[in-house]
Amino acid sequence: MHNLTPKQIVERLNDYIIGQNDAKKTVAIALRNRFRRRQLPEELQAEIMPKNIIMMGPTGVGKTEIARRLANLVEAPFIKVEATKFNEVGYVGRNAESMVRELLETAIRMEKMKRMEDNEERAEVIANEKILNLLINPKKQENTNPLGNIFGYSQKAQEKKPETDEQKAHKDRLKQRLQDGELEKMIIEIEVEEKSSSMQFIGGAGDDLGINVGDLFGNILPSKKKTKRVSINKAREILAAEESENLLDMDDVINTAIERTEQGGIIFLDEIDKIAAKSMAGGGPDVSREGVQRDILPIVEGTTVTTKYGPIRTDYILFIAAGAFHVASPSDLIPELQGRFPLRVELNSLSEDDLRRILIEPKHSLIKQYIALMGTEQVELVFTDDAISEIARNAKEINDNSENIGARRLHTILERILEDISFEASDMETKSYTIDKDYIKDKLSFIIKDDDLKRFII
Repeated sequence: MHNLTPKQIVERLNDYIIGQNDAKKTVAIALRNRFRRRQLPEELQAEIMPKNIIMMGPTGVGKTEIARRLANLVEAPFIKVEATKFNEVGYVGRNAESMVRELLETAIRMEKMKRMEDNEERAEVIANEKILNLLINPKKQENTNPLGNIFGYSQKAQEKKPETDEQKAHKDRLKQRLQDGELEKMIIEIEVEEKSSSMQFIGGAGDDLGINVGDLFGNILPSKKKTKRVSINKAREILAAEESENLLDMDDVINTAIERTEQGGIIFLDEIDKIAAKSMAGGGPDVSREGVQRDILPIVEGTTVTTKYGPIRTDYILFIAAGAFHVASPSDLIPELQGRFPLRVELNSLSEDDLRRILIEPKHSLIKQYIALMGTEQVELVFTDDAISEIARNAKEINDNSENIGARRLHTILERILEDISFEASDMETKSYTIDKDYIKDKLSFIIKDDDLKRFII
């Protein structure tokens, strides 16, 4: 875990998210506390649990983005799940424990990719050796005994003839040409492992505990191979990826991923307000909502979840719940679950100034994204200051007069403004456009005046 102070974490989040300083401070402290806990004796570490957070605020104000960027800062396993997707135990559908299994799968994928990147150089050396051998001795189909593959017997156990001086010289010449990149476009035949579709059985629907047939028999039956004709450049890429994966110690990858999941995992539980409504006397769907809360409760409290890779403890996973809470409030959650989310922070609706800053200030702001996209077509876009202010003003006005979807309104407005340029960009003779206030007004005038169009188009 990176040793970032709360101030440094907030500064990093400021590169991507405008405003919402209270929320940034809260998550920064929660993240720093993880680092502090790791400095303590193990006996004391076991007693300190993460302080889970509830974020309250309308859609599009940065709740998900804060949590996602936070996880990226420290390369922590992170998943976003929607509380409304879970069903109470006893009903068909996903149960709450599946979020922990998803988090572990994410951690395994992250660890695997990291190690494969570390193995790139070594894997490329092995791939080049294989290509060199194929150039010297093109692969021929061999009649192998299937039983020999299963029991480890191979008909290849023949004595290799020593290389002659002429063969060595030929090999050295080919190796040099390969290193110099002279043979990159040459077509060769390579054998690659065929990726067969896996089939699961044993395990109920949605519980992610099915046994994979491929995993069950993979070490017994020989792997299927298929021949591909590709350029040397492409062959190196395929063989290096294959070798990089073969170099992995999957047991160690899984063990590391389990430790990272348990000690550093972050689960973002969205739309928790949708399951927070009070139960009604007549029963109905609200009863199931409370059931889902009770299923989530032990996971947030700390329990052991069974996965196909082994048991996972959830005691030290950080849970960040979020919701608009227009109808319900956090006090409508069952008391036990409320107690497991001691930190509550409210995110503010975005002002016109916030929307303007979102357009231009973040590291990869929307304006920069659209300029870059059009740049791929050699079209230069220039946004004037008054155009950016006009976009922000329109976004704020539409949010106030219809559904408030926060910063997402900027996407819809920009798409509407740049629709014609985007459509014609490939065939345009004029390659430079200045987007000013009058251009914005012209593109949005017929929509702004019509309340029905405003509601359904933007």
